[in-house]
Amino acid sequence: MEAALKTFFTSPRFAVAGASSDPAKYGHKVFAWYLQHSLPVTAINPRAPTISVLKNDHSTVAGPSALPDPPSFSLSVITPPKVTRELLKEAKDAGIPAVWLQPGSFDDEGLEYARREFKAAIAGDGGEGGEGWCVLVDGEDAMALAGREWSKL
Repeated sequence: MEAALKTFFTSPRFAVAGASSDPAKYGHKVFAWYLQHSLPVTAINPRAPTISVLKNDHSTVAGPSALPDPPSFSLSVITPPKVTRELLKEAKDAGIPAVWLQPGSFDDEGLEYARREFKAAIAGDGGEGGEGWCVLVDGEDAMALAGREWSKL
């Protein structure tokens, strides 16, 4: 998993599928985590043109294929498993190299697809949390593995 974590965090840009304005949702929390770590992040939400996170509005794109230069992004996924399966196909077709599937965002089929089709797929058992790999719990250690420095806001 170390190689996958390094690959994920050496990307120049990041996107969060399932980003939300609702502070109770993990899509909001994960998007805020990227902002708090001064990482360039784009929100993916096909239902809203903007989301509000950390007292600022952020433009969204409808899907991975709408990102500018998709191969330069790593993608965090916080969507229901059925949505995740379709999202992963779009991300693969767009050329995104690395995905991080948050706990609860995938089923066996989605996990198998991600591990087979992407250069790096982080998901499933492992990490420091009790539910598997989670950017909120494991992200800082993964950034350090990749040699990426950050300043937490």
